Amino acid sequence: MECLFCKIINGETPSYKLYEDERVLVIMDAYPNVDGHTLIIPKIHYDTFMDLPEDLIIHINKIAKKYTHVIMEKLNAKELSILVNYGNAQKIKHYHMHLLPNFGTRPTKDAKEIYEVFK
Repeated sequence: MECLFCKIINGETPSYKLYEDERVLVIMDAYPNVDGHTLIIPKIHYDTFMDLPEDLIIHINKIAKKYTHVIMEKLNAKELSILVNYGNAQKIKHYHMHLLPNFGTRPTKDAKEIYEVFK
């Protein structure tokens, strides 16, 4: 079975990219739970957080810290939740971290509209 996130990383599937370096990709979630729903995805496929090397966990957390600030500022968010699903809760079996500003609210815009705020 082909991995959606691997296709995004390889440029085979479009995404709204906020950041990219040699290790991770930061994109807007295509089906956001809240306005500004952002994903941090390692470029190498790891099924779960249990599979990640520790140095990559540290790198992802540094990116999460940076983008928490960016998201909250750009969207005037009052709070942000960080979520990592595991087991049956993990819909796409490629590790990814969710940044969810104002978690618990309903989205009012689609991913493209929110992406435009970050430009």
